Amino acid sequence: MFGIIKNFFAFAGKHSGKWYKGIGFAVLHSVFEAFQLLAMAIVIRAIVENNMSSQTVWLTLGVMLVSVIGMMITRHISDQSEIIGSYNMCEEKRIQIGDRMKYMPMGYFNSHSLGKITAAATTTMEEIEKIAPPALSKTILGLIRTLIITISLIIFDWRIGLITLAGVLLFLLINGVLQYKSRMLSPERQKAQAKVVETVLEYIQGMTVVRAFKLDHDANKAINRAIAEVEKRNFDMEISLTPYVALQQLALSLTSVVILVVSIALYLSGVMELVLCLLMIVSSFFVYSGLIASGLMSAFLRLVDASIARVEEINKTPVMDVDGTVHQPKNYDIAFQNVSFSYESRKIINDVSFTIPAKTTTAIVGPSGGGKTTLCNLIARFWDVDEGRVLLGGRDVREYTLDSLLANISMVFQNIYLFNDTIANNIKFGKPNATREDMVAAAKKACCHEFITALPDGYDTMLGEGGATISGGEKQRISIARAMLKDAPIIILDEATANVDPENERELQTAITALTKNKTVIMIAHRLKTVRHADQILVVDGGKIVQRGTHDELVGQKGIYADFIGVRQKAIGWKISVNKGYDACG
Repeated sequence: MFGIIKNFFAFAGKHSGKWYKGIGFAVLHSVFEAFQLLAMAIVIRAIVENNMSSQTVWLTLGVMLVSVIGMMITRHISDQSEIIGSYNMCEEKRIQIGDRMKYMPMGYFNSHSLGKITAAATTTMEEIEKIAPPALSKTILGLIRTLIITISLIIFDWRIGLITLAGVLLFLLINGVLQYKSRMLSPERQKAQAKVVETVLEYIQGMTVVRAFKLDHDANKAINRAIAEVEKRNFDMEISLTPYVALQQLALSLTSVVILVVSIALYLSGVMELVLCLLMIVSSFFVYSGLIASGLMSAFLRLVDASIARVEEINKTPVMDVDGTVHQPKNYDIAFQNVSFSYESRKIINDVSFTIPAKTTTAIVGPSGGGKTTLCNLIARFWDVDEGRVLLGGRDVREYTLDSLLANISMVFQNIYLFNDTIANNIKFGKPNATREDMVAAAKKACCHEFITALPDGYDTMLGEGGATISGGEKQRISIARAMLKDAPIIILDEATANVDPENERELQTAITALTKNKTVIMIAHRLKTVRHADQILVVDGGKIVQRGTHDELVGQKGIYADFIGVRQKAIGWKISVNKGYDACG
């Protein structure tokens, strides 16, 4: 229990001060509560000695009034401090997770499902946010309250005080076993909760496939299994821990009975005054009330600890931006020097070297899975190389901070992601402080101003998640406008027009031409008209550069590029003809 409390305060960091304040006032709350024991002693003594007077009544009322008012004030301050500390702490941790993810290698997101990451930032943090305040406050307050009353009883009678202390130690022993059982069960419960989030996200994101292939029943079965697993884990935890919770209460109840019996025995043997005996008997009924509440909530401490461990797992994940410093490249030449890179055990790039001079266009072509996109990702340092170096302006990209490196790069992907925000904010994503005039100018260059202004709310139109409310070509042009507004000197185009319909392609090509003017351009493409005017073409296959040169140089060579051009030209020349008397299928 105490180890969990220590871990929590370490997790709270700078917000632990609010919790210490809350605990400090919880101690004062217990002190004011102990005043009631003094008031009872005054009343009992007056009754036994037949000395009840108005002075005694007023004194008792005064002590009780101080006790009640003190308890109200200290409880309010204690609760407020702990709740505010909890919300502030969880707010900071969520922001830390978001910030840290920006500097994690992309491999982390390949090996950790979206559901697990989402669960850590949502349901897991929510458990800490909502369970931690009552669990910690009641556990700590119960321990402190019982300790203060135990000390008071030791002052009144050391024998009864030691019996009370023995009950506390017995409680802690049983609670230690309870915490051990909870530690065994909590990780499985956390895993089951993450699986629910993962399954629901997968179901929603794959809804089109589910509906198209009539898999709704199978998908529902997966969700139902995940929910049933959470139910089972929660049920197992409750069933496993309930006997220990009951045993805690039984131990304290039996100790209270022992206090009562021993007090009477000491009085009958003449070694304890009647006043003190009555006080001990009354005390036996409430001495452990705080500890019982503490025992009921302490099982939740393990849930809090397991939740903290899951969040800390993300916060301890190595980040890439560790030793980098802010640099401004002296030029925008890009160079690969004997670069090798693997996804886990699978080698993707094998001893690759090439140079991209500033303000030139380099096209990267080749079969799928050959490593084209990986080369671009290594320039942007989405991953770090296993061997060799990637240089920007003659400096290893690992010497830059990620922010200062990526300030020089704009990327337009094949699969565009737009945020559930206004069109204006999506365009300004790479340059949030841009003026509206600059943003509109970028949209005009990207050939998307016309369709944006035709929308009911224009640039203030809210896009659905992922930009689902507009077409693929419109999303592409908005992403190009975003890249134009950022105005980085290096442009990476990853199949930027691959999935665009012919109506949008001309406008996209116009937009890309405007985007790449006087820039260092790296493009992954398969369309002949896209690559033929490049200053150099790199043909990548099996993680190696198997050909390099201009279009005119490569078409005259035997190899992948000439074959690629031949296939493309044949595809362009294909026509569908239907003979009279036959349908299109026959």
